[in-house]
Amino acid sequence: MSQSNLNLAGLKVLVVDDTPTNLAILRQTLEPEGYKLFFANSGEKAIEIATKNLPDLILLDVMMPGIDGFETCNRLKNQTETKNIPIIFVTAKTEMEDIIEGFEKGGVDYILKPFQQREVCVRVRTHLELSELRKNLEQKVQERTQQLNDSRLEIVRRLGKAAEFKDNETGLHVIRMSQYSALLGKAYGMSDEECEMLLNASPMHDVGKIGIPDRVLLKPGKLNDEEWEIMKTHAEMGAEILSEGTSEVLKMSQTVAITHHERWDGSGYPKGLKGEEIPLVGRIVTIADVFDALTSERPYKKAWSVEDAIKVLEEESGKHFDPSLVPLFKEILPQVLEIKERFCEPESSED
Repeated sequence: MSQSNLNLAGLKVLVVDDTPTNLAILRQTLEPEGYKLFFANSGEKAIEIATKNLPDLILLDVMMPGIDGFETCNRLKNQTETKNIPIIFVTAKTEMEDIIEGFEKGGVDYILKPFQQREVCVRVRTHLELSELRKNLEQKVQERTQQLNDSRLEIVRRLGKAAEFKDNETGLHVIRMSQYSALLGKAYGMSDEECEMLLNASPMHDVGKIGIPDRVLLKPGKLNDEEWEIMKTHAEMGAEILSEGTSEVLKMSQTVAITHHERWDGSGYPKGLKGEEIPLVGRIVTIADVFDALTSERPYKKAWSVEDAIKVLEEESGKHFDPSLVPLFKEILPQVLEIKERFCEPESSED
Protein backbone atom coordinates (compact mmCIF):
# COMPACT_ATOMS: atom_id res chain seq x y z
CA MET A 1 0.00 0.00 0.00
CA SER A 2 1.08 3.57 -0.64
CA GLN A 3 2.52 5.50 2.29
CA SER A 4 1.13 8.75 0.85
CA ASN A 5 -1.97 10.45 2.21
CA LEU A 6 -2.99 11.43 -1.31
CA ASN A 7 -6.27 9.97 -2.55
CA LEU A 8 -5.55 8.74 -6.07
CA ALA A 9 -8.91 7.07 -6.68
CA GLY A 10 -10.62 8.46 -9.76
CA LEU A 11 -7.45 9.74 -11.40
CA LYS A 12 -7.37 9.08 -15.12
CA VAL A 13 -4.89 6.65 -16.67
CA LEU A 14 -4.60 6.07 -20.41
CA VAL A 15 -3.23 2.65 -21.42
CA VAL A 16 -1.85 2.39 -24.95
CA ASP A 17 -0.89 -0.98 -26.52
CA ASP A 18 -1.65 -2.62 -29.88
CA THR A 19 -1.92 -6.07 -28.32
CA PRO A 20 -5.38 -6.90 -26.87
CA THR A 21 -3.87 -9.34 -24.36
CA ASN A 22 -1.65 -6.65 -22.88
CA LEU A 23 -4.57 -4.24 -22.64
CA ALA A 24 -6.60 -6.90 -20.82
CA ILE A 25 -3.80 -7.62 -18.35
CA LEU A 26 -3.24 -3.94 -17.64
CA ARG A 27 -6.98 -3.48 -17.11
CA GLN A 28 -7.00 -6.32 -14.56
CA THR A 29 -3.91 -4.84 -12.92
CA LEU A 30 -5.09 -1.25 -12.58
CA GLU A 31 -8.86 -1.49 -12.12
CA PRO A 32 -8.59 -2.57 -8.44
CA GLU A 33 -6.60 0.62 -7.75
CA GLY A 34 -9.70 2.71 -8.45
CA TYR A 35 -8.35 4.65 -11.42
CA LYS A 36 -10.53 5.78 -14.30
CA LEU A 37 -9.07 3.89 -17.25
CA PHE A 38 -8.96 4.72 -20.95
CA PHE A 39 -7.58 2.42 -23.64
CA ALA A 40 -6.07 2.94 -27.09
CA ASN A 41 -4.56 0.45 -29.54
CA SER A 42 -2.57 2.95 -31.62
CA GLY A 43 -0.58 6.15 -31.28
CA GLU A 44 -3.11 8.11 -33.29
CA LYS A 45 -5.96 6.96 -31.07
CA ALA A 46 -3.90 7.70 -27.97
CA ILE A 47 -3.37 11.31 -29.04
CA GLU A 48 -7.08 11.70 -29.73
CA ILE A 49 -8.13 10.28 -26.35
CA ALA A 50 -5.43 12.16 -24.44
CA THR A 51 -6.38 15.50 -26.03
CA LYS A 52 -10.07 14.97 -25.26
CA ASN A 53 -9.83 13.50 -21.74
CA LEU A 54 -6.51 14.87 -20.39
CA PRO A 55 -5.44 11.81 -18.38
CA ASP A 56 -3.26 12.16 -15.30
CA LEU A 57 -0.83 9.48 -16.56
CA ILE A 58 -0.18 7.54 -19.77
CA LEU A 59 1.18 4.00 -20.05
CA LEU A 60 2.55 3.91 -23.59
CA ASP A 61 3.75 0.94 -25.64
CA VAL A 62 6.75 1.72 -27.85
CA MET A 63 6.39 -0.73 -30.73
CA MET A 64 3.07 -0.14 -32.49
CA PRO A 65 1.92 0.00 -36.12
CA GLY A 66 1.55 3.52 -37.55
CA ILE A 67 3.31 6.01 -35.36
CA ASP A 68 5.32 4.30 -32.62
CA GLY A 69 5.36 5.20 -28.94
CA PHE A 70 8.31 7.55 -29.22
CA GLU A 71 6.62 9.60 -31.93
CA THR A 72 3.32 9.52 -30.02
CA CYS A 73 5.11 10.88 -26.96
CA ASN A 74 6.81 13.53 -29.05
CA ARG A 75 3.48 14.75 -30.45
CA LEU A 76 1.85 14.78 -27.03
CA LYS A 77 4.73 16.82 -25.60
CA ASN A 78 4.34 19.33 -28.43
CA GLN A 79 0.68 20.01 -27.59
CA THR A 80 0.02 22.64 -24.95
CA GLU A 81 -2.85 20.75 -23.36
CA THR A 82 -1.00 17.40 -23.06
CA LYS A 83 2.65 18.39 -22.69
CA ASN A 84 2.72 17.99 -18.90
CA ILE A 85 1.07 14.56 -18.70
CA PRO A 86 3.63 12.05 -17.32
CA ILE A 87 4.30 9.11 -19.69
CA ILE A 88 5.64 5.71 -18.70
CA PHE A 89 6.92 3.61 -21.59
CA VAL A 90 5.99 -0.09 -21.53
CA THR A 91 8.10 -2.10 -23.97
CA ALA A 92 10.09 -5.22 -24.69
CA LYS A 93 12.97 -3.12 -26.04
CA THR A 94 15.79 -3.59 -23.55
CA GLU A 95 18.69 -1.90 -25.33
CA MET A 96 20.10 1.00 -23.35
CA GLU A 97 19.89 3.27 -26.42
CA ASP A 98 16.14 2.64 -26.60
CA ILE A 99 15.68 3.36 -22.90
CA ILE A 100 17.68 6.59 -23.17
CA GLU A 101 15.65 7.64 -26.22
CA GLY A 102 12.48 7.15 -24.21
CA PHE A 103 13.69 9.51 -21.52
CA GLU A 104 14.90 12.00 -24.14
CA LYS A 105 11.43 12.01 -25.69
CA GLY A 106 9.99 13.05 -22.33
CA GLY A 107 9.11 9.77 -20.63
CA VAL A 108 9.27 9.70 -16.82
CA ASP A 109 9.83 5.95 -16.44
CA TYR A 110 10.32 2.68 -18.29
CA ILE A 111 8.62 -0.70 -17.61
CA LEU A 112 10.07 -3.69 -19.44
CA LYS A 113 7.95 -6.53 -20.83
CA PRO A 114 7.04 -9.06 -19.70
CA PHE A 115 5.97 -6.84 -16.84
CA GLN A 116 5.07 -7.75 -13.29
CA GLN A 117 1.63 -6.57 -12.23
CA ARG A 118 2.87 -5.43 -8.83
CA GLU A 119 5.66 -3.43 -10.45
CA VAL A 120 3.15 -1.73 -12.74
CA CYS A 121 0.95 -0.81 -9.79
CA VAL A 122 3.83 0.60 -7.79
CA ARG A 123 5.30 2.65 -10.65
CA VAL A 124 1.92 4.02 -11.70
CA ARG A 125 1.05 4.95 -8.12
CA THR A 126 4.45 6.57 -7.56
CA HIS A 127 4.23 8.78 -10.63
CA LEU A 128 0.62 9.72 -9.96
CA GLU A 129 1.62 10.77 -6.45
CA LEU A 130 4.53 12.81 -7.79
CA SER A 131 2.27 14.43 -10.36
CA GLU A 132 -0.36 15.30 -7.76
CA LEU A 133 2.24 16.70 -5.39
CA ARG A 134 3.66 18.82 -8.22
CA LYS A 135 0.18 20.10 -9.09
CA ASN A 136 -0.52 20.94 -5.44
CA LEU A 137 2.78 22.75 -5.12
CA GLU A 138 2.17 24.70 -8.34
CA GLN A 139 -1.29 25.67 -7.10
CA LYS A 140 0.11 26.90 -3.80
CA VAL A 141 2.80 28.88 -5.61
CA GLN A 142 0.17 30.40 -7.91
CA GLU A 143 -2.04 31.29 -4.96
CA ARG A 144 0.86 32.88 -3.09
CA THR A 145 1.97 34.74 -6.21
CA GLN A 146 -1.58 35.99 -6.73
CA GLN A 147 -1.71 37.18 -3.12
CA LEU A 148 1.55 39.08 -3.60
CA ASN A 149 0.31 40.58 -6.89
CA ASP A 150 -2.99 41.58 -5.29
CA SER A 151 -1.14 43.24 -2.40
CA ARG A 152 1.16 45.08 -4.78
CA LEU A 153 -1.74 46.29 -6.92
CA GLU A 154 -3.65 47.40 -3.83
CA ILE A 155 -0.67 49.50 -2.77
CA VAL A 156 -0.46 50.97 -6.27
CA ARG A 157 -4.16 51.86 -6.27
CA ARG A 158 -4.05 53.40 -2.82
CA LEU A 159 -0.96 55.46 -3.62
CA GLY A 160 -2.70 56.72 -6.74
CA LYS A 161 -5.74 57.67 -4.69
CA ALA A 162 -3.56 59.33 -2.06
CA ALA A 163 -2.28 61.73 -4.70
CA GLU A 164 -5.75 62.28 -6.11
CA PHE A 165 -7.29 63.09 -2.71
CA LYS A 166 -5.23 66.26 -2.55
CA ASP A 167 -7.37 67.95 -5.18
CA ASN A 168 -10.30 65.53 -5.57
CA GLU A 169 -11.66 64.26 -2.31
CA THR A 170 -13.46 61.21 -3.72
CA GLY A 171 -10.53 59.83 -5.73
CA LEU A 172 -13.00 58.68 -8.40
CA HIS A 173 -11.04 60.42 -11.15
CA VAL A 174 -8.31 57.78 -11.06
CA ILE A 175 -10.90 55.01 -11.26
CA ARG A 176 -12.64 56.54 -14.27
CA MET A 177 -9.54 57.52 -16.23
CA SER A 178 -7.89 54.13 -15.63
CA GLN A 179 -10.99 52.39 -16.96
CA TYR A 180 -11.02 54.72 -19.98
CA SER A 181 -7.33 54.00 -20.56
CA ALA A 182 -7.83 50.23 -20.56
CA LEU A 183 -10.75 50.56 -22.98
CA LEU A 184 -8.74 52.73 -25.34
CA GLY A 185 -5.78 50.38 -25.15
CA LYS A 186 -8.06 47.48 -26.10
CA ALA A 187 -9.49 49.45 -29.02
CA TYR A 188 -5.95 50.17 -30.21
CA GLY A 189 -5.09 46.47 -30.18
CA MET A 190 -3.25 45.95 -26.91
CA SER A 191 -3.49 42.44 -25.46
CA ASP A 192 -5.76 41.66 -22.52
CA GLU A 193 -2.70 41.34 -20.29
CA GLU A 194 -1.36 44.74 -21.41
CA CYS A 195 -4.77 46.36 -20.88
CA GLU A 196 -5.00 44.89 -17.39
CA MET A 197 -1.56 46.26 -16.60
CA LEU A 198 -2.53 49.69 -17.96
CA LEU A 199 -5.69 49.60 -15.83
CA ASN A 200 -3.52 49.15 -12.75
CA ALA A 201 -0.67 51.46 -13.80
CA SER A 202 -2.61 54.51 -15.00
CA PRO A 203 -3.95 55.55 -11.56
CA MET A 204 -0.36 56.46 -10.70
CA HIS A 205 -0.16 59.13 -13.39
CA ASP A 206 -0.35 62.04 -10.95
CA VAL A 207 1.34 60.47 -7.92
CA GLY A 208 3.95 63.24 -8.09
CA LYS A 209 1.29 65.71 -6.95
CA ILE A 210 2.03 64.49 -3.45
CA GLY A 211 5.12 66.70 -3.61
CA ILE A 212 3.37 69.84 -4.90
CA PRO A 213 2.65 72.49 -2.22
CA ASP A 214 -1.04 72.97 -1.46
CA ARG A 215 -0.75 76.71 -2.21
CA VAL A 216 -0.08 75.72 -5.82
CA LEU A 217 -2.06 72.50 -6.17
CA LEU A 218 -5.23 73.82 -4.53
CA LYS A 219 -5.12 77.39 -5.83
CA PRO A 220 -8.63 78.18 -7.11
CA GLY A 221 -7.48 80.66 -9.73
CA LYS A 222 -5.03 80.57 -12.61
CA LEU A 223 -1.43 79.75 -11.75
CA ASN A 224 1.24 82.37 -12.38
CA ASP A 225 4.41 81.45 -14.27
CA GLU A 226 6.36 80.51 -11.15
CA GLU A 227 3.52 78.38 -9.82
CA TRP A 228 3.07 76.68 -13.18
CA GLU A 229 6.73 75.69 -13.25
CA ILE A 230 6.30 74.18 -9.80
CA MET A 231 3.17 72.32 -10.92
CA LYS A 232 4.94 70.83 -13.93
CA THR A 233 7.52 69.17 -11.69
CA HIS A 234 4.92 66.61 -10.58
CA ALA A 235 5.61 64.48 -13.66
CA GLU A 236 9.27 64.02 -12.80
CA MET A 237 8.52 63.66 -9.10
CA GLY A 238 6.07 60.91 -9.92
CA ALA A 239 8.65 59.10 -12.02
CA GLU A 240 11.15 59.43 -9.18
CA ILE A 241 8.69 58.00 -6.65
CA LEU A 242 8.10 55.02 -8.95
CA SER A 243 11.73 54.55 -9.97
CA GLU A 244 13.56 51.29 -9.38
CA GLY A 245 10.29 49.37 -9.28
CA THR A 246 10.85 45.74 -10.25
CA SER A 247 7.31 44.73 -11.22
CA GLU A 248 6.02 45.34 -14.73
CA VAL A 249 3.08 47.37 -13.45
CA LEU A 250 5.39 49.76 -11.58
CA LYS A 251 7.62 50.12 -14.64
CA MET A 252 4.57 51.03 -16.72
CA SER A 253 3.38 53.37 -13.95
CA GLN A 254 6.68 55.22 -14.10
CA THR A 255 6.38 55.57 -17.88
CA VAL A 256 2.83 56.89 -17.55
CA ALA A 257 3.78 59.35 -14.80
CA ILE A 258 6.57 60.99 -16.77
CA THR A 259 4.92 61.03 -20.22
CA HIS A 260 1.21 61.75 -19.73
CA HIS A 261 1.80 65.51 -20.14
CA GLU A 262 3.82 65.18 -23.32
CA ARG A 263 2.06 66.39 -26.47
CA TRP A 264 1.98 64.93 -29.96
CA ASP A 265 3.43 68.13 -31.45
CA GLY A 266 6.33 68.23 -28.96
CA SER A 267 5.04 71.16 -26.90
CA GLY A 268 4.43 69.16 -23.74
CA TYR A 269 6.55 68.52 -20.68
CA PRO A 270 8.86 67.50 -19.05
CA LYS A 271 10.98 66.34 -22.02
CA GLY A 272 9.19 67.81 -25.03
CA LEU A 273 8.79 64.40 -26.68
CA LYS A 274 7.07 64.39 -30.06
CA GLY A 275 4.83 61.92 -31.91
CA GLU A 276 5.72 58.29 -31.39
CA GLU A 277 8.67 59.28 -29.22
CA ILE A 278 5.96 59.34 -26.56
CA PRO A 279 5.26 55.78 -25.35
CA LEU A 280 1.84 54.45 -26.34
CA VAL A 281 0.66 54.17 -22.74
CA GLY A 282 1.49 57.84 -22.17
CA ARG A 283 -0.48 58.86 -25.27
CA ILE A 284 -3.46 56.78 -24.17
CA VAL A 285 -3.51 58.09 -20.60
CA THR A 286 -3.24 61.67 -21.87
CA ILE A 287 -6.57 61.38 -23.67
CA ALA A 288 -8.29 59.54 -20.82
CA ASP A 289 -6.99 62.01 -18.25
CA VAL A 290 -7.91 65.15 -20.19
CA PHE A 291 -11.39 63.90 -21.08
CA ASP A 292 -12.20 63.08 -17.47
CA ALA A 293 -10.66 66.31 -16.18
CA LEU A 294 -12.73 68.36 -18.63
CA THR A 295 -15.99 66.58 -17.80
CA SER A 296 -15.44 66.73 -14.03
CA GLU A 297 -16.11 69.62 -11.67
CA ARG A 298 -13.16 71.09 -9.84
CA PRO A 299 -12.86 73.88 -7.27
CA TYR A 300 -11.62 76.17 -10.04
CA LYS A 301 -14.07 75.18 -12.83
CA LYS A 302 -17.45 73.71 -13.72
CA ALA A 303 -17.73 70.37 -15.51
CA TRP A 304 -17.77 70.60 -19.30
CA SER A 305 -20.35 68.76 -21.39
CA VAL A 306 -19.28 65.52 -23.07
CA GLU A 307 -19.87 67.17 -26.45
CA ASP A 308 -17.54 70.07 -25.65
CA ALA A 309 -14.89 67.71 -24.31
CA ILE A 310 -15.01 65.59 -27.47
CA LYS A 311 -14.74 68.77 -29.53
CA VAL A 312 -11.51 69.63 -27.70
CA LEU A 313 -10.10 66.17 -28.44
CA GLU A 314 -10.95 66.62 -32.12
CA GLU A 315 -9.52 70.14 -32.32
CA GLU A 316 -6.32 69.07 -30.56
CA SER A 317 -5.88 65.86 -32.57
CA GLY A 318 -2.40 65.97 -34.09
CA LYS A 319 -1.38 68.76 -31.72
CA HIS A 320 -1.98 67.67 -28.13
CA PHE A 321 -3.24 64.15 -28.88
CA ASP A 322 -2.21 61.20 -31.02
CA PRO A 323 -4.42 61.54 -34.13
CA SER A 324 -4.83 57.76 -34.38
CA LEU A 325 -6.25 57.50 -30.87
CA VAL A 326 -8.88 60.25 -30.95
CA PRO A 327 -11.18 58.44 -33.44
CA LEU A 328 -10.85 55.26 -31.38
CA PHE A 329 -11.85 57.13 -28.23
CA LYS A 330 -14.96 58.39 -30.03
CA GLU A 331 -15.78 54.80 -31.03
CA ILE A 332 -15.69 53.60 -27.42
CA LEU A 333 -17.54 56.67 -26.11
CA PRO A 334 -20.72 54.70 -25.20
CA GLN A 335 -18.63 52.44 -22.92
CA VAL A 336 -16.78 55.47 -21.57
CA LEU A 337 -20.06 57.14 -20.63
CA GLU A 338 -21.25 53.97 -18.87
CA ILE A 339 -18.12 54.08 -16.72
CA LYS A 340 -18.55 57.81 -16.14
CA GLU A 341 -22.09 57.19 -14.90
CA ARG A 342 -21.09 54.21 -12.73
CA PHE A 343 -18.32 56.16 -10.99
CA CYS A 344 -19.90 59.60 -10.97
CA GLU A 345 -19.00 62.12 -8.29
CA PRO A 346 -21.53 62.37 -5.44
CA GLU A 347 -23.52 65.57 -5.38
CA SER A 348 -22.14 68.01 -2.86
CA SER A 349 -24.50 68.78 0.00
CA GLU A 350 -25.00 72.34 1.08
CA ASP A 351 -25.37 73.25 4.75
